[in-house]
Amino acid sequence: MNHTYGNQFLRDRLQNAGPTRIALFASITSFCVYFCMYAFRKPFAVATYDGYEFAETGVELKTALVLSQLFGYVLSKYVGVKFCSQLRRERLMIAIIALILIAQAALLAFAVAPGNWKVAAIFFNGLPLGMVWGLAMRYLEGRRSTEFLVATLSCSYIVATGLVKDVGKRMLDYWAVDPFWMPFCVGALFLTPLVLSTWLLDAVPEPDLDDEAERSKRTAMTGSDQWAFLAHFSLGLIVLTFVYVLLTAFRDFRDNYAIEILKEINLAKIPGIFTTIEFVIAVVVTLTLAGLSFFRRNSHALLATFAIMTFGTVMLGASTLLWKAGWLNGLAWMILVGLGAYLAYVPYSVLFERVFAVTRATGSSVFAIYLIDSCGYTGSAAMQLYKDLWHAEKSRLSFFTDFALAMSVIGLVSLLYCGWYFIREEKRSRESVQNSSSPADGEPA
Repeated sequence: MNHTYGNQFLRDRLQNAGPTRIALFASITSFCVYFCMYAFRKPFAVATYDGYEFAETGVELKTALVLSQLFGYVLSKYVGVKFCSQLRRERLMIAIIALILIAQAALLAFAVAPGNWKVAAIFFNGLPLGMVWGLAMRYLEGRRSTEFLVATLSCSYIVATGLVKDVGKRMLDYWAVDPFWMPFCVGALFLTPLVLSTWLLDAVPEPDLDDEAERSKRTAMTGSDQWAFLAHFSLGLIVLTFVYVLLTAFRDFRDNYAIEILKEINLAKIPGIFTTIEFVIAVVVTLTLAGLSFFRRNSHALLATFAIMTFGTVMLGASTLLWKAGWLNGLAWMILVGLGAYLAYVPYSVLFERVFAVTRATGSSVFAIYLIDSCGYTGSAAMQLYKDLWHAEKSRLSFFTDFALAMSVIGLVSLLYCGWYFIREEKRSRESVQNSSSPADGEPA
């Protein structure tokens, strides 16, 4: 098939460059795309909007804005279950750019809309952004280097969530930009780099025959493919989704109310505090996930992935207990509790990559990821409502520490079960292939 997407000259050069150079190029360009996307999503969270409330309900405007954007993001994830897994490759670039332009237009509306209409504007900002990750992931899945590529993609949003908030904070503190105009201004700074990096990412060649032999061929999924996958892994998916809902809620709470939590532990005035915290986390998570690329046997990679996730849940609880006992300072705790959360959360992306590889399931791992992602962000919205409606008297710091301890216990038990379940499924799949005298698991001899 002749494709019309991207830079044809650059794609032809990459096609002959070899898998290592293709992987490096894809990692850099996908990092830039998703890094820039966060400039359209997160900067508004650094403003406190003190003194404003929503529609005379007594609900703080900051809470209403966070929930409104989150509801848009949740809806986007549900749409993305079909949209991102079924969109044809040649339309990915235009789709990403169009979604970003819609989000930026919504930030303009957020700046100029009167009163309570700002809450509606931020909803339409979140609505397109939830699909960008899935479209970027479509370029990266099904490769021998996918874990490395996903590691850099994940690194992008860990770093970006801190850096873009620092940019927004600087606009507020030093440039005296109006809090309602600040998100649009930050987005405008990153719009050109995003369009350029998307155009470059679109030049990445599709997986080669060696990739397909080891990881299975990835295609747009039909409805019957999707239902077959759900039926086969239903029990494991239910428990994995339950843990993911809690992890997403925890990560989002930490992300959206970081400024309030940092104020309570007297760290909010440190210049560049968000970048300092998230950069350390990003480096560790990226190196850890990139290391999974060295596992050629899919069964070993599954075991290692679940080991990383369970270790992350232990770190969540252990670091919080140490901080409460006075054995960790606030900065070390914020880094370690964030690192634990991301070590448990981020590997979900590569987990399904390996599940598709070992079972030779038809379709795209993006479908499974978006399915649980949609549930995860629904849980995140529910958790924030739960805090405001049933625990309004609790400070955000107190709620956050209790959440970390509960997440640690529940996550550890649930992930141990899921690890057993999917490793058992991998063995069954391998035995089935062996019995039919086919090459086992798509793995190298």
